[in-house]
Amino acid sequence: MKAMRQLTAVCVAGAVLSTGTACASAQAAPVPTGHRIELADRDTGRTLTVHPGDDVEVRLTGVRDGGTAFTWTAPAAEDPAVLRRSTLGRTPTGGATARFTAGDRGGTALTARRSCRAAPGSRCPHVVATWRVTVTVR
Repeated sequence: MKAMRQLTAVCVAGAVLSTGTACASAQAAPVPTGHRIELADRDTGRTLTVHPGDDVEVRLTGVRDGGTAFTWTAPAAEDPAVLRRSTLGRTPTGGATARFTAGDRGGTALTARRSCRAAPGSRCPHVVATWRVTVTVR
């Protein structure tokens, strides 16, 4: 009988320890990261759905030609609570880059404008192109 109680105690202790180990392992497991979506000039007019924690990266290409440059404004979210901008960059050719992280659920638009900048003695067309992507966070 005494041997049976000792064996039961060992089994219970082993079960408690193994459960504790499993719980500790579950807590130490890395948290899954969100997906990354890349957008470029050609994506204007696109509609997409992302999830909280996903990253949306925007890369718009500027162009320099002789005395003119077609440059982009900084990409921006109409509702920064839905898409928070975490980085912003410019390229020497007039391009713009930005990274956004999906936050609150809802909808917003990412927008930027491209216009011409003329060097002294050069001419530019007075055309402004708008880049727009509609994003829903679910």
